[in-house]
Amino acid sequence: MSKEHRAPDWDSYRMDMRDPHRELEPQDKEIAVVQSALDALAAAGILPHTHYDHERFLAHRAAVADRFEIPWTAITPRQQRLIYAINAIAQPEHVLAAGVFCGNTFISNAGAAVGPGAVYTAKSLIGVEIKPEEAERAERNVRKLDPTGVARVVAADAVDVAAGLDHDLHLLYLDADGDAARGKGIYYDILLACYNRLVPGGIVLAHNSVNCAERLAGYLAWVRDEANMRASVNVILDGEGLEVSAK
Repeated sequence: MSKEHRAPDWDSYRMDMRDPHRELEPQDKEIAVVQSALDALAAAGILPHTHYDHERFLAHRAAVADRFEIPWTAITPRQQRLIYAINAIAQPEHVLAAGVFCGNTFISNAGAAVGPGAVYTAKSLIGVEIKPEEAERAERNVRKLDPTGVARVVAADAVDVAAGLDHDLHLLYLDADGDAARGKGIYYDILLACYNRLVPGGIVLAHNSVNCAERLAGYLAWVRDEANMRASVNVILDGEGLEVSAK
């Protein structure tokens, strides 16, 4: 089942990608916008509830701003809070994040289980970045928040990593780019490669559901088909969008 949740000002809410830590709106508004999205996800049966620790999230946000090297990012403050909240609520034991660049997208997921924003204990949190130099930077960034190694970044092809999983998967985050022919369409290949490992109720987060909707047409059609995923909501808080699906 496919639904859409759209913030009223999604198309005017904009961030300078090279200045991601600047506050774009009052905190109470950001909280309310994200809460409305969480309500929609709970109503669709994707999340069991909508409660998360706001102070732990702010501790996570401050640590990332202080310790991470981020040349640029498309993850807006709203998106950062939403992704963290989904992970804090769902508390996935095993996470795979595909296409993590400098690690900011990855830690938005993993930060609910490691570092100052941790609210639960995970078994494995794996970020995948195909460019070795970016994977190295992402790993350096992640180590600053998680000395345990539960969260780690590897330099590899996400399709290969997904296909080679030898354990259950509870949350998959997609933000990878394929070759010129596929682009963001590679989301479909990554999801299919690990679909059988995704547990019932497992969550898939696909960034760029709005600005890359054309390239993602095949992927979006597949996750919105009830024969494949139980529910899917296109959460539009900014110009990028996040498709949130549950098996």
